[in-house]
Parts: sequence; C-alpha cells; structure tokens
Amino acid sequence: MRQLHLNLFVYPAGHHEAAWRHREASPQRVLDITHYQELAQSAERAAMDAVFFADGPSLPDNVRYASRFRLEPFTWLSAIAAVTERVGLIATASTTYLEPYNLARLFASLDHLSAGRAGWNIVTTGAPQAAQNFGLQDHPVHAERYARAEEYLEVVGALWDSWEDDALVIDPASGVFADPAKIHPIGHAGPRLRVRGPLNTPRSPQGRPVYVQAGSSEDGRALAARHAEAVFTAQQTLDNARDFYADVKSRVKAAGRDPDLVKVLPGLSPFIGSTEAEAKALQEEFDELTQPEYSLGQLRQILGVDLDGHDLDGPVPRDRLPADTGRGHASRHAVVLDIIERENPTIRTLLRRLAGARGHWVTAGTPEQIADRIERWFTGGAADGFNIMPPYLNGGFDVFADHVLPLLRSRGLFRSEYGGATLREHYGLPRPASRFA
Repeated sequence: MRQLHLNLFVYPAGHHEAAWRHREASPQRVLDITHYQELAQSAERAAMDAVFFADGPSLPDNVRYASRFRLEPFTWLSAIAAVTERVGLIATASTTYLEPYNLARLFASLDHLSAGRAGWNIVTTGAPQAAQNFGLQDHPVHAERYARAEEYLEVVGALWDSWEDDALVIDPASGVFADPAKIHPIGHAGPRLRVRGPLNTPRSPQGRPVYVQAGSSEDGRALAARHAEAVFTAQQTLDNARDFYADVKSRVKAAGRDPDLVKVLPGLSPFIGSTEAEAKALQEEFDELTQPEYSLGQLRQILGVDLDGHDLDGPVPRDRLPADTGRGHASRHAVVLDIIERENPTIRTLLRRLAGARGHWVTAGTPEQIADRIERWFTGGAADGFNIMPPYLNGGFDVFADHVLPLLRSRGLFRSEYGGATLREHYGLPRPASRFA
C-alpha cells in the first residue's frame, strides 16, 4: 500500500516569522546543537523520513526582526548524524555559490559518516545579496543559474561515481588498499566548469545522496524532471497542488524516468488545537506578534516592490507589482501573485498569509482535521507526502507527532517503524550504479 513520506523541516525557533517571540518557543536555544539533536531524535522516534535543514549563502536584510541567520548545514547534520541511526539528513547547497568538487566531498563524507542517510536539496540561490559575498558584482539571472546547475549535476554525479563500488580493496595480506584501475578521473571541461577528478573519497553507501529539488519555476520543473528524486514545493490550494503534481510527473515520464520514483512533497505548517477554534486562536496569537517592518521586507524580497508607507488595511496595489526580474525567487513570486489574484487581500492580510511559512500551506485545525487534509492531498493526486514545517519549536512538532501521526498510522497512511536504514530505502528509491562500472 502506498504510504506518505514525511520530513521534519527545521527552521530556527519555528517557521512562523514571529515564532521566536511566542511564549511556546525556545529562541534562546537557536544556537544550541542539543536543541536540534533532540528534534532529530524526536523525528527518528516518529519514523519520519528525514530532517531537512535549509541554507542560504548570505544574511537577509531583515535579521533585526526574526531568526534569519544560517548555521552551516554540513556541520549541523554531522552533529545530528552522531546521535541518530535511521532518520535521513537533507541539506540545502547552492550550485551557484559552492564549487562542485567541494560539494561532492561534503555530501560524500556526510553519507559515509551517517551510513547512507544524506540528501541534497539542490538550489540555485534566489537571494541576490549573495553575489558580493563571492566576488561577483551581480547575481546571475535565473536562466543562467539553471544552465550552470545542469552542468553542475553532471560534474558532481561523475565525481560520486569516480570510485567504483569495489575500488576500495583493503587487503592486508596482499598489501593492496585500493585498485587504481577502478578510480577514474572525470576530465570534465564544459562551458562553465572544469573539473579533473577523481573525488578523493570512496563511493558512498547510497552511491550518491538523494537528489532533492526545490524550485517550482519553469526551469526548476525542467531540472526536476531530469534529475530530482524528491521535489520540495510551496502550494497554497489543493487544485494548484494537483496541477503541479500532474505536471511534474508528466515531465518525469517524458524524460524517460519512472514518475513513482520522484516524490512530490509540499510544505505544510499546521497549527493544531483540541478544537478548530483553539487552533485558529493559536494562529492568531502568532499573527498578532508579526512586525510589519519585517513582513514588508519579506514581501519586497519576493515581489521586488516596496509597499512601505501604504495603508496596511488597504488593497494590494496591483499596478505597482512588477513582473519577475529573473534574478530572485521566481517560484515564490508566482505563489504570492496567485494569492493576490485569488483572494484580493489587503496588504495586512497578505503579510499574515506569508508570515506562517513564507508561502507554504498553513492550516489550523484539530488533529483529525489536519490528518483529513493530509489524506485528501495524498489520495487526491496532489502529494506523495509533506515537509512538515512546525510554526514553533519544539512543541509545534511534538503535538504533530503525538496527535496527528497516530491517526495517519491508524489509516494505514504512515509507517510505525523504519523498514530500511538509508534515506533511499525510506523513499523507496534504488541505489544507482556507477557510470564507470
């Protein structure tokens, strides 16, 4: 029977932009590794597929109002790997601002030390302020970033394959440690990248990490169709999610791949209460803690429009909304425009819609209602599972694990225990053979 795939998406303090201000949050622990280790252990006890840690190579402009800094994810996940045994470990890494040889080494090392639990969230980076951190005057345009990503994936895939599975011999009797004939330079010389190889790390337990892709633009969907094994996406409605799901699966099939081996996982941020009114009141508590200065900055980053000075209780001025420039967050730009077109919100209402999870699906209800909504998307052709994005931590995940997961298990929709040891096994994915074998 087909079952859900569920990740815990960890964000400092929680996914609501005002989470750090709420009485249920633990903002003083955002730099405490034991905080994250405890979360990962909770996710493992719940038999979640993976913990996911997002990253970005620059500091956002609005750190004054929210926990917007970034911990480096490979260091973070190495500490998580040391205290867990089964839960997958997914990290964001940029194809625009990280050299492919370094990325290949980092992920191969994580996969080895975790015994095969690594996943790579492939992003091209939407934040334009990253460019000058890496000696570039301008952030590359969207199409150029994706062209580089395509070549980048070819390079890192070849590096991960450059050691055949049996290249590491370790035979003290013969004195042979490794077979050089089974270790291959890749000799890549492309329009954007030149990498000789081979990798200086043997082939990892999964062959290579699970490929996760997180862009929903036209270029992002095309990249996902050719390479992704899981797709992270922000979808606001069941109909939009169905359309996205069908589109990605059809593109995967057209690319000659098995659609069942590509998992579509929207983000879901649930406010949970013993009654629907209680859940909605909890959400309202968080929304009341939002700060317009921060929220307007978020909107400016996504849409490229400055609404400072506008009446927050007036309509969103559609005539001021620019088309996507091609340099920023293309897929999130489309999500926000869709909200404006469908709901005709005031500026304040729009800001609160985005406060919960930056454009991901936010819903409030009882455990039964949350389970019903998850099941409706899962069985209705909209999702293979979800990235669970707790509004606050740790309690926001605890209530989901304690009250929603048992309902999903009772319906046969989610596992009670792990059936495998690697992230590929959790997702039902094959281990790829080396291209050099």
